[in-house]
Amino acid sequence: MWCNTSFGDYPHYLPASPNPSEGGALDPGNFKNLSKESRSGIPPLGGGGAFAGWYLLNYKKPVTVSSTLGSFYANNAVDESIKTYWSAVSADKGEWIQTDLGNVSTVNAIQINYADQDAEFLGKQTTTYHQYKIYSSSDGKKWDVLIDKSNNKTDVPHDYVELEKPVQARFIKLENIHMPTGKFAISGLRVFGNGNGKKPDAVKNLIVLRTEKDKRSAYIKWPPVDNAFAYNLYYGTAPDKLYNNIMVHDLNEYWFKAMDSQKPYYFTIEAINENGVSEKTKIQKVE
Repeated sequence: MWCNTSFGDYPHYLPASPNPSEGGALDPGNFKNLSKESRSGIPPLGGGGAFAGWYLLNYKKPVTVSSTLGSFYANNAVDESIKTYWSAVSADKGEWIQTDLGNVSTVNAIQINYADQDAEFLGKQTTTYHQYKIYSSSDGKKWDVLIDKSNNKTDVPHDYVELEKPVQARFIKLENIHMPTGKFAISGLRVFGNGNGKKPDAVKNLIVLRTEKDKRSAYIKWPPVDNAFAYNLYYGTAPDKLYNNIMVHDLNEYWFKAMDSQKPYYFTIEAINENGVSEKTKIQKVE
């Protein structure tokens, strides 16, 4: 029994069948909509699916908003932290948030994670709903409706929408129509696709220092990569079983405390940006 946690909260394809003998999940040919480039070198998840090959396009990119409540700043919506969020001053129709991808990119999917600012109730409700529109633009002047949920009648606090066809856009704008409660607040506006640019450079040297007194722990460090915003640190108890993964944003170090003290471990790392991933470092054994 195993699970590959790489890009665990990024878009993935679901399997048609969980049984490989029936042409199911573990057969890469099962993912007919997955490009050869996306499929190449991507291990399937335990139990099925495969990473779609769509990367986060707007991590800490510029954001503009219709209004800001107190210290709930705009860029909190694109920092990949569950602890922070942006809030408008009201829940009025027309409040909006706009993210700049930096350049014209291929957009495949969008996820909206709402925040509970001044919410009058918590938990799932059957009679409440969110309504919104999402627009796209290449120049920030001419806008096209990308997603229209102005007639939605369901509660979607963590809505995820895949586009039927990818679009080329630089700006994505989310406009509020109706909130079920509280103010229009967003903890995560996540745009997935490909930035149409250069993939990050590879990490040059991964250092794993396992502590002598308590071999369950290790201090892990690597030189930062200038054109990367995150790293995937892979580890496992065999060089061909690096199913476990930790995604590290911004930092180039990690204090690791999850090993069996009696076993050797294997590590490798790759850099991530909006255009893809780098080559992994050479797998190293740590005893």
